[in-house]
Amino acid sequence: MIKALRENIDRFLSPGALVILTIAIVTSFIVASLPARVVDGIPFWLAATAHRKAYVSMVAEWNEQKPDKKIGMTQLHSRALERRMLSGFLSGTPVADIIEANLGVVAKVFLGPINEIGFVDLTDRIHNEGIYEQINTPSFAPYTSRGRIFGLPHDVHPVLLAYRSDIVEAAGIDVSTIETWDDYFRVMRPLFRDRDGDGQPDHYLMTADDTRGDVAIMLILQAGGSIFDDNDKPNFASERNAHVLAELTTWIAGPNATCTDVPANTAAGHRQRLEGFVIGTLVPDWMAGSWKIENPGLSGKLKFMPVPAWEKGGRRTSVAGGTMIGIPKASKNFETSWEFVKYLYLNPALAKHMFENTSIISPVKTTWTESFYDEPDPFFSGQPIGRMYIEQAPDVPHRPSSPYTSAGGQKIASSLIALAQYARTNEIYDVEALEIEALQILQEEQATLERLISRNRFITEGG
Repeated sequence: MIKALRENIDRFLSPGALVILTIAIVTSFIVASLPARVVDGIPFWLAATAHRKAYVSMVAEWNEQKPDKKIGMTQLHSRALERRMLSGFLSGTPVADIIEANLGVVAKVFLGPINEIGFVDLTDRIHNEGIYEQINTPSFAPYTSRGRIFGLPHDVHPVLLAYRSDIVEAAGIDVSTIETWDDYFRVMRPLFRDRDGDGQPDHYLMTADDTRGDVAIMLILQAGGSIFDDNDKPNFASERNAHVLAELTTWIAGPNATCTDVPANTAAGHRQRLEGFVIGTLVPDWMAGSWKIENPGLSGKLKFMPVPAWEKGGRRTSVAGGTMIGIPKASKNFETSWEFVKYLYLNPALAKHMFENTSIISPVKTTWTESFYDEPDPFFSGQPIGRMYIEQAPDVPHRPSSPYTSAGGQKIASSLIALAQYARTNEIYDVEALEIEALQILQEEQATLERLISRNRFITEGG
């Protein structure tokens, strides 16, 4: 009898359950101890500064037109928003009626049974009101769990390849001949030379390194690989993913490595880009906007091209990042909140503001014909980058909504590090030989993640 009781305790107080229970208790005390902040209107939480700046005038206009339905917007640090939101969903402490959060935060909401997800299921409303047809379909994926949609997407975040056009064109290189990654490295190869005699090539051909798991994930998704299946089960131990990691390893390791890392948001990284240390970088639309602010010296030195495909006729883009807006089930003002969410996210004025200030394109397809997307951008040598991103938007890869998405990404990053180390240690830089090792590493990492997930009774026994 004692043994049976212990088994029942172990069953219901699994490590995952204990962690969730502890988080709920601790965060409840933290939230309860925070000083109350009076918000004039229906509470709306968000974290991104650029988004808040875009919303200020729109919220003011809404409040002026609907004084009995005022919205009170509050910006929180992303970690504070995450703690308060998850605490509210787990323990019933107060949350805002409207919450905007990035996909890294939102994924954690999908940990339990679908009927216990803290956001309102918007699927039927989105379809019945014709909103689904208005929005870029792949952009819903990170906020869709078990076939149900829990938020509207703020963005698409397609990826293009930015390259130092001044250096490339001065060398007489014609980028119009580039369709695949093989083409890219063949055509750009003449730039990978040591002309000044310092023992290093004057230019590396692309930003990539075994420490850059984000690049590996963008390339895997572009190639049609995956990290989780439609049921949120890990499936990254695949031959396709092994091929991508093997190819990437030959780019970054060995005596003929043509790629290197350039830090994304540091003064040293910006200086290296300005000096032409690397020719190409995978750039989501939001990164294009940040470069204009953080590295203005690059203006007129860059152009975009579609991302080279893995095979002829293949996908020419990828995706990185994302944000959604949703309405918690605890909202006491659902109808007004839903009305405001549509007013904000479907508004052409928001699309215009976000693109002109951040280079982020809207997921709302009805805005894609707007002329501001066709304006030449001096920073990118007069190219209409809005139109270039929009052309790739329908083809962005599907992404999972698994609560273990972050852990899956870490497993991909660990696999790349291990494979590059294996290649260097054994001096093996043949793609076919590396594919065998890559698949084995991925299988080991996937098994580790599967064991972690299996401890979560909410996933293995819930619906």
